[in-house]
Amino acid sequence: MSEHSVTSPLPGVFYRCPSPGEPPFVEDGGTVDQGQVIGLVEIMKQFTEIRSEAAGVLSFEIEDLGMVEPGATIAVVKEG
Repeated sequence: MSEHSVTSPLPGVFYRCPSPGEPPFVEDGGTVDQGQVIGLVEIMKQFTEIRSEAAGVLSFEIEDLGMVEPGATIAVVKEG
């Protein structure tokens, strides 16, 4: 079983949901497909989609509304 880290390309605030009150893109421990959006990083009111680069089971390393830096690991995907 291999693991793939999903990292932030820029600094900002990480959001697991597309907007307040909506369900998350994916639940912690849920399965994702390659290329699936798992969250957003916002900086200065601009949002960047964060996508999984692999299919598998996703485990978040950053809480919703957590601050991220470039290269920070947002989540780990375990291929199964």
